[in-house]
Amino acid sequence: MLGRQRGGSVVCSCGKLVGVRDATCWHCGRSNPGLWGYAGALRRLGNDLGFVKLLIGGSVALYVAALLLAPGRIRFGSPFDFLGPAPMALYLLGASGSVPVFEAGRWWTLLSAGWLHGSLLHLLFNLLWVRQLAPATAELYGAGRMVLIYTAGSVGGFLASSLAGHYLFFLPRILQGAAFTVGASAPIFGLLGALVWYGRRAGSSALGQQAWTWALAMFVFGFLFSGVDNYAHAGGFAGGWLAARLLDPLVPERPGHVLAALGCLSATLLAVAFSVLQGLVVLP
Repeated sequence: MLGRQRGGSVVCSCGKLVGVRDATCWHCGRSNPGLWGYAGALRRLGNDLGFVKLLIGGSVALYVAALLLAPGRIRFGSPFDFLGPAPMALYLLGASGSVPVFEAGRWWTLLSAGWLHGSLLHLLFNLLWVRQLAPATAELYGAGRMVLIYTAGSVGGFLASSLAGHYLFFLPRILQGAAFTVGASAPIFGLLGALVWYGRRAGSSALGQQAWTWALAMFVFGFLFSGVDNYAHAGGFAGGWLAARLLDPLVPERPGHVLAALGCLSATLLAVAFSVLQGLVVLP
């Protein structure tokens, strides 16, 4: 599927035909538009380079794994908790929060927690938002930069929640942060932050206002229902917005962005694997 093309032409991300070996695109100035001969193969994965399918498949697989790790402790409470994996199973697979990050030193969970979910409804709700926002963000920023923004939202969101859980424990519960936290909502807010910045940077007020509307509605939802990690939402939005500012959407995406995105995905996979290995050693 990822066979290398060694000659001929490919279509640059700007839509113009260029040679596989061209150093730059004559139209948009993008360096190495042929991506070492892999541009065509990557393009066939879609404008998001297959990220949405990978995230959905990975999240579903980890959710099933969490259920199978402790089948006798699956929660069947309210609709928001229905088919909820045991907390220890989520911890083993890479849940984040003040306890894993500060008490157990599992800082890498800032990457892995965004691929885990605490119930069936939690999983379905977040994956629907991913299907809506990730391709749109990739269309504006490029697939590589979309993954970087998603990762920045995850790190920013779970770091904010872990910091609040560790240092603001004396506040009312709704303002304390989280001892344990999982879910793609933090990086989803990162994508919303990127869309807000794009609207401001490109002068697209309609897009910016729509992204703000979605973000504010989800923020309000978080304060109306218990168990929602509002610090992760706020931190994810800030992380995505800051990453979007650094990754100027009006400048063509570079091959280095794609390589950095692959590095982020590899680091996330390693974070999950290391969580399991380290957890098996520590747990009785």
